[in-house]
Amino acid sequence: MIIFGALGDLSRRKLLPAIYELMHQHLVDEQFQVLGVGRDPGQTDDTFREQMRQALSASDEVGRFDEALWQDLCTRLHFVSADLTDAGDYAAIGERLTQIEAKCPPEQRNRLFYLAVPPSVFEPIVTNLSKSGLAPRTRTADGRPWARIVVEKPFGRSLESAQHLNALLLSMFAEHQTYRIDHYLGKETVQNVLVLRFANSIFEPIWNRQWIHHVQITAAETVGVEERGKYYEEAGVVRDMFQNHLLQLLSLTAMEPPAQMSANAVRDEKVKVLRSVRWLTPDAIPDNAVRAQYTAGAMDGKQVPGYRQEKDVAADSNVPTFAAVRLFVDNWRWNGVPFYLRSGKRLARRESEIAVQFRSPPHLMFGHLTREAMRPNTLVMRVQPNEGVALNFEVKVPGAAVALTSNIEIAPVDMEFDYANAFGEVSAPAYETLLLDVMIGEATLFTRSDEVEAAWRVIDPLIQHWEANPPKRMPGYAAGTWGPREADELIEEDGVEWREP
Repeated sequence: MIIFGALGDLSRRKLLPAIYELMHQHLVDEQFQVLGVGRDPGQTDDTFREQMRQALSASDEVGRFDEALWQDLCTRLHFVSADLTDAGDYAAIGERLTQIEAKCPPEQRNRLFYLAVPPSVFEPIVTNLSKSGLAPRTRTADGRPWARIVVEKPFGRSLESAQHLNALLLSMFAEHQTYRIDHYLGKETVQNVLVLRFANSIFEPIWNRQWIHHVQITAAETVGVEERGKYYEEAGVVRDMFQNHLLQLLSLTAMEPPAQMSANAVRDEKVKVLRSVRWLTPDAIPDNAVRAQYTAGAMDGKQVPGYRQEKDVAADSNVPTFAAVRLFVDNWRWNGVPFYLRSGKRLARRESEIAVQFRSPPHLMFGHLTREAMRPNTLVMRVQPNEGVALNFEVKVPGAAVALTSNIEIAPVDMEFDYANAFGEVSAPAYETLLLDVMIGEATLFTRSDEVEAAWRVIDPLIQHWEANPPKRMPGYAAGTWGPREADELIEEDGVEWREP
């Protein structure tokens, strides 16, 4: 595994802990090696290993730090200094790979290139990888030795740039070699959406417009932009969360059953959903989308600054840190069912979930008082942090006194499933799952080129419209709340309220 950007935050916080845990579970080959690539000319194998040891010791994604396991991993870590935009430096990378692979038979010299680098250097890296011969194009997915390239999000910053990047990648590598990673798809509950829907006959018959009133998809964060002000000023919440994470959750929730559980079959159905999403035209955007910025407020009893007071953020910035969008999927199953998507920073609680709200019973026979007390049944799939599933339904409150009147007292209850309680352990972190999938060539949880472009076609008109039409006054919401009043008004028009998880 060759990590470009091996000294960066992603490598320290996610990739090395994932590798450590895969080794702990004996899921990597005995000859598995890691070559870190970075720009620091003073870095050596020993200094790189020491930095990774510190990162693992401080990681919350690693269980008990095992010294024997670390010693095994330590001998597998190597480092080479290179400027990834300089084609000449790839010879040095090739020399280190030749040394490391010397003991392996040619058919076992598989290479996994992980681009843990800013999107601005994707293009030169991909070009240099191909021209240097370090990652040759392969015809079949099961051929050996293989070379695979993992590209982090964001994949482009617009439809046009995504198309350009796809064309570049596919001109040098086959689709089966390219893994566009979205860590949300590595979460246990996201994968469980398919099992919940298609392995249980009680849900699939009612998974349509006849029985479902609406769907709410929330990705709420309590953190602000922290040290990422410069990145966020370029991206904003829509590029950062909607184009990838939220549309992935929507497509899994709305897709038709695939013919089989294979990468292409699943991704075919996801693409069909994305192509069915009603386009956000300039005339429709004001009535179906809301943007806002967080202002100063209290989080966990501490005062935090507003977005415009954050480091590297312009004092008059109009970049949204919160957005709420109403989308419709125009196909036979979902016609007329609104999908409400929202995401934001500095919200009241860190929570990602898919909430499917069913229609109310057509006739309430339990008296007029129950009409106000009853709430529709809701199936909630919690993606993070407490992964699980909850089903809300109504029951009669115990007691005989109410039977003497024309009303029966009714109350909502929840039936809960929690992964940690049910299986005795917390599910594996997303990167652990996704790295293993790349190693074994399983592409189901990775986005295909046409899927990326279909998602951009949904989101690009919104981004372009908002950037071309800055608000006279950017709506605000205090840090520690659930967002702006304008987001509530957006769905109250449909007689709906946002869930507060």
